[in-house]
Amino acid sequence: MNDQPELPENAVTVVREFFAAMEVGAVDEALELLDPEIVWKNAGLPTVRGKKRVAGLLRGLDRPQLAFSADMHHIAGDGDIVLTDRTDFLRLGPVTIEFWVTGTFELRAGRIVLWDDRFSMGNVLRGTVVGAARAILRR
Repeated sequence: MNDQPELPENAVTVVREFFAAMEVGAVDEALELLDPEIVWKNAGLPTVRGKKRVAGLLRGLDRPQLAFSADMHHIAGDGDIVLTDRTDFLRLGPVTIEFWVTGTFELRAGRIVLWDDRFSMGNVLRGTVVGAARAILRR
């Protein structure tokens, strides 16, 4: 049973707020939008279960040399399901890795209970190589 109060926003708004909080490094605000039983899936990576584990990973990204942003190309919702089509940007020091992601979010009582991102590891590798080359050329 979830003892947190239901949030009044629709599912698309919750997902948009989650990404906005992540982009400005407001990890605690982002975590407030997650259900305690959150399941976070990333293509080809181990599934992360539970808000405590997800929080540990997201807080690990909250460092000066790291940054996250997303360019949301499309977002659509049907009830408690939200689909995203976006480009994610991960900055690791001087290198910015850019890659395409499709995401499925499922909400329960106004909080994200499933965050399922799918992307091509080949696209991530390409983004890493391009990002490293850009960082070198900027010197």
